[in-house]
Amino acid sequence: MHFLSGFAAISLWQLAIVAAVAFLASLIGGVSGYGTGALMPLVLVPLVGPAPVVPIIAISAFFNNASRLAAFLKYADFRRAAITTVCSVPTCILSAWGYTRLSSAGAALVIGAMLILSVPLRRHLKRREFRVGNGGLALGSAGYGAVVGGTAGAGVILIALLMAAGMTGASVIATDAAMSIIISIVKVSVFGLAGAVNAQVVALAMLIGIISLPGAFLARAFVERMPVHVHTAILDVVVLAGGVAMVIGAMR
Repeated sequence: MHFLSGFAAISLWQLAIVAAVAFLASLIGGVSGYGTGALMPLVLVPLVGPAPVVPIIAISAFFNNASRLAAFLKYADFRRAAITTVCSVPTCILSAWGYTRLSSAGAALVIGAMLILSVPLRRHLKRREFRVGNGGLALGSAGYGAVVGGTAGAGVILIALLMAAGMTGASVIATDAAMSIIISIVKVSVFGLAGAVNAQVVALAMLIGIISLPGAFLARAFVERMPVHVHTAILDVVVLAGGVAMVIGAMR
């Protein structure tokens, strides 16, 4: 399979739009830890239809998260990354295998409502000096794996989990990237075995992945100059926006 043949049915201006959105998403993702999975479907679904979108984002996410981890490496909490990875991979494999059935409106409504409630709940518990321990993080990660395997844009759930575990600032971005690399490899492996990866999927994923590489390093320059409370507020807004988007999408 020559992946360049995947560009055959796509015009240059369409590729330019995909590239522009990919760079913007990588910059947003570098600051918030979340962006590519939410923004890229907006341009990919009209271009190639909904079916290839999750495999495309799964492949491109490897490049995106690798560059983000390289940019924020010194901030990564590999112990928590290991906990989330070990607990999310089994459920991720199952949901990736049946990903076309796992994006139901009911599930999106429940998850979106949970995310919206997670921000005021986290702030309330923080005032009471309550944190989610490793056990809670492990349990939440298993639920995250069940969602991320079959959807695009579920990264906001992991951001909410890490923040609930007491992580802030660049540490959230780095730790999210570290475990998301493994999740990307797992999803791509499952999709490949299931025959969901073709030349067009590989071509668009490579384009998005390569374009996104510098975004993480530009984002680091913003994050390192940003007070922790401001960055935490941005992450809270991202979680709320992701939850609202899921609820609205489910109700349509």
